[in-house]
Amino acid sequence: MIPKPGAGGPAVRIVQRPPAGTPLLCVFAEEGRPPRGRGGAALERAFGDTGGRLGETGIVYNPGGSPTRMMVAGLGDGGPGAARHAAGAAARRAAEIGVQEIAIVPPPGAAAEAVEGAMLALYRFDRFRAEKKKVPRRITVVARDSEAAGARGAALAAGGVRLARDIANTPPNECAPADLASAAKKLSGPRLRCTVLGPAELSRRGFGGMMAVGGGSRNGPRLIILEYMGGPRGARPAALVGKAVTFDTGGISLKPRERMEEMKFDKCGGCAVLGALSAAALMRVKANVVGIIPSVENMPGGGAYRPGDIVTLYGGRTAEIINTDAEGRLILADALAYAREKYSPEYMLDFATLTGACIVALGSDVAGLFSNDDRLAARVEAASARSGEDVWRLPVGDRYERLIRSEVADSRNMGIGTAAGAISAAEFLRMAAGSTPWAHVDIAGTAWMQQASRKRPYNPGGATGFGVRLALEMLRQ
Repeated sequence: MIPKPGAGGPAVRIVQRPPAGTPLLCVFAEEGRPPRGRGGAALERAFGDTGGRLGETGIVYNPGGSPTRMMVAGLGDGGPGAARHAAGAAARRAAEIGVQEIAIVPPPGAAAEAVEGAMLALYRFDRFRAEKKKVPRRITVVARDSEAAGARGAALAAGGVRLARDIANTPPNECAPADLASAAKKLSGPRLRCTVLGPAELSRRGFGGMMAVGGGSRNGPRLIILEYMGGPRGARPAALVGKAVTFDTGGISLKPRERMEEMKFDKCGGCAVLGALSAAALMRVKANVVGIIPSVENMPGGGAYRPGDIVTLYGGRTAEIINTDAEGRLILADALAYAREKYSPEYMLDFATLTGACIVALGSDVAGLFSNDDRLAARVEAASARSGEDVWRLPVGDRYERLIRSEVADSRNMGIGTAAGAISAAEFLRMAAGSTPWAHVDIAGTAWMQQASRKRPYNPGGATGFGVRLALEMLRQ
């Protein structure tokens, strides 16, 4: 079972002046530019240990004084994301020295970034450890009035990321599709409605992709539907769709044994949608949003689907199965077609750990972006720049349709050999989206920390929660 979502994070308070008696006060400095103001001589000594280099921290002690310790966190050149990185480094250093509270004085205009960095850096997934590492219980942010609201919003957004990480990190024996649905129901309230469709209902309604992929597991599939209506009555909603394969063995097309334990992270797209909708409701975002999360477990078994099968997806489109490890596009096609038919959304945005080919193309720090609508793609790119969750657009369109053309069905669930693997998967989804503006974010490389991932203080290991902050920026535009 999954514990209460999002529990256990540090408290955040926003003040205008550094509080008296704080055990650790952190200020920020760009490279080569020592900080000025209160504690000048002490801060210059701390700055000397770092020179303002990005992510480096220096501490000086002030016995009998207030604060008892002062820290300088380096901003490097102070570019986009620097405050998030530096605040994450400062929070981790605070945890190392064992203080229970850290007060941070972010540079002007960077309070929200600093809140995100500190809260996310202090994340720990230690539910199954007897020995738990202590982290600061409170983050105090010194910010002017004009930045207070943004800082509070950032704290809620970071809470959504922590929620996504909590569920994504939960092991597969504790997080079957039914458990994920239960976690979603715990989020429901006056502003967030949750509906769950089980196997019988999915079969009756024609969700052929989900039923096929989930057929080999004793843990039946679930379709999780979240509705948040914070915008004008009657306005078309945005639809966020997230792939949630709670464990992916590959099915009959069994994966290699190396690093198969990481396939618990194949639910990260759905977790991102849960985190984003939870935070949007708490933030009272002025938008109508639906979240659609198809959740299955892809296992070999007597009921498993096979290469050579022809599956009828939601809406009637048929797919020839070439490889049962290309399962994500099948369940997403069901979800996208359902969202399009049920809600007539303004746009659909999906997040999915879809293809290893995207990692080959872009590495582990940038997600792939695909879209049938240039204006929507530009909005996603702008939200990416503001959130610091990087995407890079790749092509999709009629020229790639031939890669998934089948002689015996409407399409096939795998491209031709290794050619354009991430693109052919996106093309399969594009066909499900129809004429509705749609964007797909392939987070296979960015959803959790991998061997090639760039080390960031605010991504301490395991699931990153990638997509939550980007989605929230989309909804707040």
